[in-house]
Amino acid sequence: MPRTIVSTPFAPQAVGTYSQAVKCGNTVYVSGQIPLDPATGDLVQGPMEAQIRRVFDNLGAIISAAGADFTKVAKLNVFLTDLSHFALLNKVMAEYFKEPYPARAAIQVAALPKGATVEMDCVVEME
Repeated sequence: MPRTIVSTPFAPQAVGTYSQAVKCGNTVYVSGQIPLDPATGDLVQGPMEAQIRRVFDNLGAIISAAGADFTKVAKLNVFLTDLSHFALLNKVMAEYFKEPYPARAAIQVAALPKGATVEMDCVVEME
């Protein structure tokens, strides 16, 4: 099955040996995104809500570059350094996703790259 690399300047560039996303057939695997501002490469500062929104905006830019939108997300993985932000995550997520919602995991982790407090990746099913 041919693989296609998905890339956009509207999301942070990869900071390691990975691609923003890889499309295999009708499936797009989007790499983990942290709240990096794509224009500066710096972590978004401020309230947790702004950080969560930045991550969803980064995911959205990559998903759009692949030719899809949030309605095509089949699986979302969320990594938080503090699960006390779980309710806020749900509130913000409801602004980006409508029913039927994707499958999701939300996991508390000890640390994330660059000292981020949230990271998300997803799998997108194209038609």
